[in-house]
Parts: sequence; structure tokens; C-alpha cells
Amino acid sequence: MTDKPKLLNQVRMKIRQRHYSIRTEQAWVDWIRRFIVFHGKRHPTEMGSAEVEAFLTHLAVDRNAAAATQNQAFSALLFLYREVLGKGFCDVLSSEHHCLPLSDYHAHDFGFG
Repeated sequence: MTDKPKLLNQVRMKIRQRHYSIRTEQAWVDWIRRFIVFHGKRHPTEMGSAEVEAFLTHLAVDRNAAAATQNQAFSALLFLYREVLGKGFCDVLSSEHHCLPLSDYHAHDFGFG
């Protein structure tokens, strides 16, 4: 019986399967790691919309991150939950988002729309 790869290695494998650039891989793995550390090293399966929103809010408010930076972090978390953990993002985001189409999440969450 083989052990399942650690979460960040699973992320790397999924990114490579999709032939994304090495820079995307490095950035997304780093954002996912930061998300986990921000929440006391809890596993993402134990977290949901409140934790995703808290992290993104922290970037925007406390770290004064640019919109592009916030968008990159959001994309990394979206990839983690949808592609690696197999959760629809509606399963992660709270009901107040009304399961917007993916393109609308960015506009809604970051004030672009």
C-alpha cells in the first residue's frame, strides 16, 4: 500500500499535469502554504469559506496587497479546492456568494465589477 503524497506535492502534481508554468507552480504552492500557516497549519479540508475569506481579507486589509496579488492568491485557493481536493468552489464559499460563475468571483470578491 502506498501513502498518498502530501498536500503540496499533490498540488504540484496537478499543476504539472496541466502543463502550467513553473512560476505558476511556485507562486500557487507558496500561496497555499501561506493560507495553511495563516490558519495555524490546519488542513484545508478542515476549513471553508470563513477561512478563505479571512485570508483574502488579511491580504487586502492588513498586508495592503495589490488586486493582482489578491487575485493570484484567490486563483491558487480555487485550484486547491476544485482540482486537488475535488470540492466545487460553491462548497467552500458561503451561500451569500450565490455560487457565481467563476469569472464573477473575481469581480465580486475584489471590487472589479
